[in-house]
Amino acid sequence: MKRAGMLRHVSDFSDFSRGHRLQELLRQGEEPRHVRSSPDGQHLLVLQKSRPPSLPRLVAFQRHGIGGADLERSWQPPQPALVGLLFLQSPVTLGSWALALVWEHGRTEVWYFTVAVGWQLLQTLELCQGARARIVSVCSQGASLVWCEERPPLDAHLDMNKCAFRFCICTRALEVEEQGVRLGTVRIVLHNSPEYQVLASPQHIFLMPATASFATTSKFLLIWHPEKAKLTITAPYVGFVHSKVLRSSSESDFRKLLLGSVGLLSGLAPLDIHTSMVSNSGGLLLVSTKGAVNVVEPDGSQRHIFDLEEGPLVQGSPVQLKTFGSILACVLAGVLYLIDQNTGRLIEKKILSMKEVHFLESPGEEDSIQLLTQTGIYSFSFSKPEDSSRPEPCLVEMVFEEACRYYQRRSLSSSKLTVEKLKKGGVFQAPVALAAILQHSLHQKQKPAQGLQDTYAKLLSTMSLELQSYMSLELLKTCVVCAPESEVESYCEELVEQEVSRVLHSDVDKDNLAYLNSVFASFPKAAWKATRSCLQLQQNGDGLLVARATPEVWKKVLGGPQQEDVSPNGVVPLFELICASFLRFKPKWLPSFVELTQQYVSISWPYSSKEGPEGRVPLYKRALGVLARKNKRSEADDEMELELLLCSKRPKAVLQALHLLIGLKQWQRVVEVAEKFSKLSPLLKKEIFTTLLAEFAQHRDLDPYLDTLWPLCPAELTASDILTVVLQHLPRSQEDPVPFSSDRNQLTVGLLKPLLQRVLQHPCTQDEMYLDALQSPTFPPPTPPREH
Repeated sequence: MKRAGMLRHVSDFSDFSRGHRLQELLRQGEEPRHVRSSPDGQHLLVLQKSRPPSLPRLVAFQRHGIGGADLERSWQPPQPALVGLLFLQSPVTLGSWALALVWEHGRTEVWYFTVAVGWQLLQTLELCQGARARIVSVCSQGASLVWCEERPPLDAHLDMNKCAFRFCICTRALEVEEQGVRLGTVRIVLHNSPEYQVLASPQHIFLMPATASFATTSKFLLIWHPEKAKLTITAPYVGFVHSKVLRSSSESDFRKLLLGSVGLLSGLAPLDIHTSMVSNSGGLLLVSTKGAVNVVEPDGSQRHIFDLEEGPLVQGSPVQLKTFGSILACVLAGVLYLIDQNTGRLIEKKILSMKEVHFLESPGEEDSIQLLTQTGIYSFSFSKPEDSSRPEPCLVEMVFEEACRYYQRRSLSSSKLTVEKLKKGGVFQAPVALAAILQHSLHQKQKPAQGLQDTYAKLLSTMSLELQSYMSLELLKTCVVCAPESEVESYCEELVEQEVSRVLHSDVDKDNLAYLNSVFASFPKAAWKATRSCLQLQQNGDGLLVARATPEVWKKVLGGPQQEDVSPNGVVPLFELICASFLRFKPKWLPSFVELTQQYVSISWPYSSKEGPEGRVPLYKRALGVLARKNKRSEADDEMELELLLCSKRPKAVLQALHLLIGLKQWQRVVEVAEKFSKLSPLLKKEIFTTLLAEFAQHRDLDPYLDTLWPLCPAELTASDILTVVLQHLPRSQEDPVPFSSDRNQLTVGLLKPLLQRVLQHPCTQDEMYLDALQSPTFPPPTPPREH
């Protein structure tokens, strides 16, 4: 069930020091920028990687009017660039956190902020030990820094491309104290390694290849476990590959780490990573260029979460990711996706009016998401909005009216049940409890569990998702009514998606089926998008259609009322509704969809089960029925009919498709179909060959394909069987036969000779019965002696 969501404008930058400057920075052209908020949410840091002639710079902004000295740094190439912006733990006297600016050559500045003074530099220190070392990536974990360091070879004339393993992964303790910063010794985690981007989770460090220049190293990720001094290798579609505890510096060599896994890793596909981020649960979120969102767990296992609809993604298109509890928020192409990380279900999708969006920290507000845009800061909250906290005046009455209809249908009494009897009788407690929960949770502004009976409070905790779904739906209806004309379509699509999802997760009875029919008729495009979302239909890397729908949704699609069960008033079953949407919006996918449904049916129902959808009318025939109902027939429809017949792989359907192709005289496809489907069963192979042999006897169109056709001859066919079929299907001539006829279409023994030779080479079953007699040493047997 979807939660309610509302976007509120909470700041126009007037509550920030130098708010106008902040707005100017955010509005400056298309320059790439990186925005970070402090752990307490009171500071914004904008790192602007400006293009010439302006300089790259870092600017800090304070919230809620707190004053003091400002922090602004800029640099100009060839000066070392800023590679890290880290928040470190610090004593409470310094504000509980400190800011570390890590520069490319290893110099690190530690700053802290106090209300009275503003920003102050606590200490400057050097991370790297070599003068020629260069930091390419850095992160912080607890009281330690971890970075990837480039150590150029001593011989300056060496080609850098030949020195791909010139990097090392280093770590160093860094503790912020009131008097200064205490640095530990440098420890090398991994040396002789390629370039990696380091990403820190609370207890692990993910090492992600920075470039794909070296083929083997761009196929896997490394995970370092600092407490266990262990490195884990993991790869896409494989998961955990290998792990090793690094007990000494000799074991920390990258090339030795891979020795036992080179064979496996060389056969893997390269990593496909567009965007990455560490979630608050400690997993590494990866977005591929195809729009697939996956998570790599610290143990090396991988799990697919969701497929973004806008894929494939180009290299420059930004994707913003942020996790809030179990919810993954993603902004792509002006669309905000809210996804349940545990189930992969889309909770909500909202179209934003702003292009550039950054996620901010919202400490103490787990039920809200803060978004930074060029016009201000917005909060997307899951709590109910003020103006929609009141239920409809007739909502409680509707509960009792629905309960009346429900109990009346199941009652054996002839007396009429009324709302008043339900309220006063005290026999039926369910509508009374539901009415009380609705009145309380939707009217009260305090937490819903307060002021309710203990029994009702327990029910409320069970119903919380349903209540949030109801509130979300009511809010969406309000948006549809009040939205300007340009936004109505997007809201309607969202509304249809919610309704289709709701019905598919409930009982698809006749009433719900009639309702779905009206939705598909009124909003065909929105219903098609909702169907794709509910079934999670996508094309994989090989171009094949895949569906990640749950078994419950599949059963609703295939196991609902069929044509003979519904009333003859134009209502069609759900499977036929979806097939009609495929024909209208994505006809090329229809055969693949029918094939997917058949695969699911073969797993979920026993063969020829009366309860299953294939126990009545086969699915391919139901899809063909949808195709036959089209008003105008075209060549594409003829091709679709062939594809539907062939995708079923049923013998009668394959033979029907074969006859259609013969009628169309598409001999190349005829032979291809025969060659492919003869492998399914011996009986089908015999039927296909007999059909083509009969065609061969009537005309010469199959002559170019005889080398492919003759090997399909079943072993049980004899020469007499073949001649019988040929003689039965020879075309009858009106003229007397003439020897040495000049008719080129006439069948000759020479054309049949290769087939007959092939058949005579292997003895048939009947011949084997007499084989012993035929091979006796004397034939005929000697005459027995006469008796006198």
